[in-house]
Amino acid sequence: MDEESAYGLWSLVIINSLVFILFAFSFTRPRTTRDWRSLGAFSAFIVALFAEMYGFPLTIYLLSGWLGSRYPDVNLYAHETGHLWHTLLGMKSHAHVDPIHIFSEVLIFGGFFLLAASWEVLYRAQRTKSLATTGPYARMRHPQYAAFIVIMLGFFLQWPTIPTLLMFPILVAMYVRLAHKEEEEVRAAFGETYARYAAATPAFVPRWKRKSGEWVGG
Repeated sequence: MDEESAYGLWSLVIINSLVFILFAFSFTRPRTTRDWRSLGAFSAFIVALFAEMYGFPLTIYLLSGWLGSRYPDVNLYAHETGHLWHTLLGMKSHAHVDPIHIFSEVLIFGGFFLLAASWEVLYRAQRTKSLATTGPYARMRHPQYAAFIVIMLGFFLQWPTIPTLLMFPILVAMYVRLAHKEEEEVRAAFGETYARYAAATPAFVPRWKRKSGEWVGG
């Protein structure tokens, strides 16, 4: 790799991975096996992402023949080329200010904001042994899992790789399964109250307006 290469920086892989994993940990405070599985899956995605972003560009290496023939003037191992959407769409601005990158940042920070807001509501509900139905939980039943999915989608848009492309749908399916298992437990604990809440509240995609007469808590 030439002097413009930004790879082989394994210290950055470790630092960035730890920052985002610890950030997520601080908002989820895993206690159950399900909590640890959720955080563990997210952590695996983050490590795979940063390993390619700063360590070894496996995706660029595997696609180098096709990329080299299609974009002969592009330095494949320059850091900006790793923003593949920027390269594939032939964007002329700096990769960090193109619309896709900006949208990815909105998803990432929005996801972490949702994760933090969800944890605060869930923590209060767990302490009082009540059903979490306020804040993000008033709009969707599984905002924490939705937050992880949104964050991963943001990172994937920002720095798409073959490993994260393969991991993303698998992890989404895993979060959906975890959500279903969690619902079984909560339904058993809160019975009809949870049934009415679930009937009025979407699982992952928020509903911003409620229909007249729908459940609003209590």
